[in-house]
Amino acid sequence: MILPIVAYGDPVLKKKAKEITKDYPKLSELLENMFETMYNAYGVGLAAPQIGLPIRLFLVDTEPFADDEELSEEDRKELQGFKKVFINATIQEETGEEWAFTEGCLSIPEVREDVFRKETIKINYFDQNFKEHTEIYSGLAARVIQHEYDHIEGVLFTDKLSSLKKRLIKGKLTNISKGKIHPEYRMRFPLAKKGR
Repeated sequence: MILPIVAYGDPVLKKKAKEITKDYPKLSELLENMFETMYNAYGVGLAAPQIGLPIRLFLVDTEPFADDEELSEEDRKELQGFKKVFINATIQEETGEEWAFTEGCLSIPEVREDVFRKETIKINYFDQNFKEHTEIYSGLAARVIQHEYDHIEGVLFTDKLSSLKKRLIKGKLTNISKGKIHPEYRMRFPLAKKGR
């Protein structure tokens, strides 16, 4: 089932999410719905807060990046078939040079900005079967994970922009929160007037 994606301005996007246990109700159905919602919106990642659930859960599927001609052959190979579920994740370490990449977010449609992030991460998490993993990722895979991880920490990519950039996009963000945009996927707008 395709769920509405929560738009910028909703308080759930600014909350630090809570851990869940393996007996979380209807977890496999939730994951199925989240993947379906993400694919419907042409996203490469989706976090539970983006569908209104303040829990430490996000998923990624970077396959669409694997077709990007602008990426190196090595990057494209790494991103092919990279599909994972992250539950109760903790980034233990971020290392390497900071590098910029243009990011967007399904909760903030029509806004894309360069964000600086460290190159490599070490992350501990549970998969959909509640098997624990500690893994190291670099490059674009790390970036997609970092972006989704921020969501469960109550951080948006716009929070990482300079104050000048924030001022420049303020009007766009206000329009998003008021529902004055027309994305190609279902959204829930916190400040939209009822009965429109």
